[in-house]
Amino acid sequence: SVLTACGRVADLELGQWISEHIEANGLKGNPTLVTSLVDMYAKCGHVDTARSLFDQMPQRDVVAWSAMISGYSQASRCREALALFHEMQKVNVEPNEITMVSVLSSCSVLGALETGKWVHSFIKKKRMKLTVTLGTALVDFYAKCGSIDSSVEVFKGMPLKNVLSWTVLIQGLASNGQGKSALEFFYLMRKKNIEPNDVTFIGVLCACSHAGLVDEGWVFFVSMNRDFGIEPRIEHYGCMVDILSRAGLIEEAYQFIKNMPIKPNAVVWRTLLASCRVHKNVEIGEESLNHILRLEPTHSGDYILLSNIYASVGRWEDALRVRSQMKEKGIKKTPGCSVIELDGVIHEFFAEDNVHPHLEEIYNATENMMKRIKLAGYVPNIAEARLDA
Repeated sequence: SVLTACGRVADLELGQWISEHIEANGLKGNPTLVTSLVDMYAKCGHVDTARSLFDQMPQRDVVAWSAMISGYSQASRCREALALFHEMQKVNVEPNEITMVSVLSSCSVLGALETGKWVHSFIKKKRMKLTVTLGTALVDFYAKCGSIDSSVEVFKGMPLKNVLSWTVLIQGLASNGQGKSALEFFYLMRKKNIEPNDVTFIGVLCACSHAGLVDEGWVFFVSMNRDFGIEPRIEHYGCMVDILSRAGLIEEAYQFIKNMPIKPNAVVWRTLLASCRVHKNVEIGEESLNHILRLEPTHSGDYILLSNIYASVGRWEDALRVRSQMKEKGIKKTPGCSVIELDGVIHEFFAEDNVHPHLEEIYNATENMMKRIKLAGYVPNIAEARLDA
């Protein structure tokens, strides 16, 4: 339909015009049309408008529920996506493949392993066909939640796989520290005559980075264009910087950036800056920050990285100077956040949080844990923490 097309190309103006036409002609009682409107608004980023229409529907079938859940998921409002999925369960609407893919995507973002496992069990229980799309969503979910063995198991059990399926597994293995296994699957993929794409090579280069395979990284980087006609994008150049700098080749990484045929972005320079902290390279760290500040002058993490580089080599005055610059410019440190799932409920924790409903119990548990860690002989490195005191 036209509304579906509007959603796909995010043409909100035309979609709104059609919405007004539907209302003017008294067609708002048509559930198919309203569902299409929900889908269109959600895909155009107007999730609250979509939800308002969804709530007004007297009857909602699986298509309507799936459109709304998918809208929340695509807008990164994953907690709301899962909450709506639980509502859907309460009213006994049977989910379909689209529902499951959206729910698994939200579980991946939140790290909601138990909820995702329940979805997988439901798929098995209902004997839903493990299509390429659904199977790939499961592979991605397990990998992003750190259950890489389950990810591989699902992948191996998929009757059909496409380049996206292989790419998701390769990226999952790489991000879970199994770079060599990721490359083994890449070689297997090639044996099966499946052509890699540009995203596949991001996964392959990440695998080389995590496994410390510098020479192999160069080979793959050159092979992209030479053997597959894939022009490297900024992400591929960023991966090469990561490969070199992680291996301690800071100067080589710096020269690689300087010789790039495309303009490096802040992410590329930030990758180098992070490695400068690990390898205590002050000079290139300073140079990296200067380039970053020209591109993104208000990112607090970059100042903190350089400050920590100074602290790691004992240059306390410079470390404090960088922190002072942050205050002068009104740049505040973004608080750290962690997420955990317990009994199907997602809990979020922020650094220096003083409004959490279980604040006292959390701090008591933390204090007790620190005492036990010290008794076990652990001595924390508080050099950088002094700057936040």
